[in-house]
Amino acid sequence: MARVMLVRTWIHPVVAGAQIGCSFYDTGLLMVVKNYYSQSNSSVSTREEEQQKAISNFYIIYNLVLCLSPLPTAYILARLGDEKNRKITICMPLCGSLLSRIMLLLVILQDWPIEVIYGSAVFSGLTGGFTAYWAEIMALAALSSSENGRSLKLTIIELTYGMAGFIGSLASGHIFIKYKNSYRQGTILISSSIGLYAFCLFYSLLVLKIPMVEETSHKTEEPNTNEGEAIEDGGYKALETERLEEQMESNATCNSAENHSSMTPSMEIIALLFISAVLYNLAVVSALDVLPLFLLKNPLNWGPVDIGYGNAAGYFIYITSFMGVYIFSKYVRDTTMVMIGIISFSVGMFILAFVRWSFLYYVARAVMLFSYIPLPTIRSMLSKEPHGSSCGKVFVVLQLTLEITGVILSTICNKIYQVTMDWFSGFCFILACIISCLSLIPISIVHHKESVRQGYNTICPR
Repeated sequence: MARVMLVRTWIHPVVAGAQIGCSFYDTGLLMVVKNYYSQSNSSVSTREEEQQKAISNFYIIYNLVLCLSPLPTAYILARLGDEKNRKITICMPLCGSLLSRIMLLLVILQDWPIEVIYGSAVFSGLTGGFTAYWAEIMALAALSSSENGRSLKLTIIELTYGMAGFIGSLASGHIFIKYKNSYRQGTILISSSIGLYAFCLFYSLLVLKIPMVEETSHKTEEPNTNEGEAIEDGGYKALETERLEEQMESNATCNSAENHSSMTPSMEIIALLFISAVLYNLAVVSALDVLPLFLLKNPLNWGPVDIGYGNAAGYFIYITSFMGVYIFSKYVRDTTMVMIGIISFSVGMFILAFVRWSFLYYVARAVMLFSYIPLPTIRSMLSKEPHGSSCGKVFVVLQLTLEITGVILSTICNKIYQVTMDWFSGFCFILACIISCLSLIPISIVHHKESVRQGYNTICPR
């Protein structure tokens, strides 16, 4: 019975099911949008250029709506999750995602205009969207783990997310084209996505048990009463009491000095971690938001199956990043792991900018094998700073910051891509490489400050 109860606390089935469904949806949406705008352009000479601009403009509006619409509700849901029940912050976004997938299915079956998807994105965002959902997943994983194992625990969640995306992406292209002679393209794929989201919602509501999280508190050291009762000699007892008082006074002095040196830069460290996370996320967004357009146009000119394989290669990085965290966490600090991930991403982006053949795309992806280490590791570091009961709110503030800054840069990069795609379509990847390198600066400062703080702490006797 105890084992069954433990299994019911696992959030992994929700993460895996939702991400496979999301992979199906992403591939289906991209191909549906491509087919929609390809039918609108009849001139062969201008078809590719006009199609690229139309798809780019669609995703600019779609991403803006999807990322900005959670702003009124995400923090409220996170607060309800922290204070009431964490299922609220998981189930509400799943409901919104489920209904948005149903809307895409209706667009396919009823020949509705593609702009209907903007409305489904608004509804998905107002129910919390990915912002509230993923922040709560991370908060739940962080609070149910020890500080020493927190980076690994969060990376295991990311690994589950990545493996599910890998499997879903591999299958999505084949499912999209499999029944093209009998059904409208994408019907089976989107229906499968709907089924997976329905399963996740059912599991979260009826099966999932939220584990009890005990808040850590600093308790005043008390003398061992059993030892005190065993001491019968008055002189020895007085001596022991005097020694204990001196030890407590020494500890209090050391703790006071340590608190003065460590609590003061705590907010500074949080701010630096936020800056590093935001800059790195901007680099990722600026590249990945234009990547599908880059793959659809010449010289690569990928179809549904190739798009699925390309997405799978991106999700495979979650697996290599997990292996990296598992190995590196035994030998280096969290800040060092973050820097390794940033460098891996930067070099991969530089190679991706000059890709002209499909095999080079996979070479660039292989170089980025540790690029998903930084954000979960930064979340792990942040979760150790605030009080446990505020973890959900801190994570959702971080996620909202990432979403807002990301969608702004996404819009800018899509416009830059439209201008530069004829003379150098990889320009946005060079821009991503530069921004990624800038994110090394704040995390390096955190690394230095932690080294100084840990060096000071070793002076105090324990």
